[in-house]
Amino acid sequence: MAAKEAKARIKINKLLEEAGWRLIDNESGKANVVFENNVKITGHAINELGGDFENTKNGFIDFLLLDEKGFPLIVLEAKAEDKNPLIGKEQARKYAKSQNCRFMMLSNGNLHYFWDLQRGNPYIITVFPKPDSVAGYKNFIPDKSRLVSEPVAEDYITLTQHPQYAGDPEYMNEATKDNFIRRTNVRFLRHYQLIVYIHNCASSTSNY
Repeated sequence: MAAKEAKARIKINKLLEEAGWRLIDNESGKANVVFENNVKITGHAINELGGDFENTKNGFIDFLLLDEKGFPLIVLEAKAEDKNPLIGKEQARKYAKSQNCRFMMLSNGNLHYFWDLQRGNPYIITVFPKPDSVAGYKNFIPDKSRLVSEPVAEDYITLTQHPQYAGDPEYMNEATKDNFIRRTNVRFLRHYQLIVYIHNCASSTSNY
């Protein structure tokens, strides 16, 4: 296995272990991290993983982090070091919803995002959350009435795709701004879409 390919895998494994997650059964308890579709992780399978998690021979993309009862708690989307963790996040979100997961993490070993699908955009984290911290956090239910007062600008969707887009030199430069938008495929809301969104939020809140 090339050193470059191993780096992301090693870093993500270490971050999980440091936060108290168990990839395999040990003296502390049963594993609470599995491959997608609840396939149990083995030492042999871990050793086969490279940095490009999308092209492993078994096709594994995501990890499922389980709660104390063994139910899916977090989907972890793992990318190679040279890839933006936010790439493919929409596909990962669909998978999270299919697993009834409210939480997601996206990481390439160096840059990590945590995403509460009920509360807005992914945000950068420096360490992985501990199992008990997320278990407690999931008891918080967002107040739907706040949707009306939540700021919604033309970059509302863009911020979920590329949270730091506004500070990117390519975007800030008028000469390269259009190329940045095409290259990253970020989406900005049009005026009529903003009106429709705000109207729908107001309607859903009045029916809550």
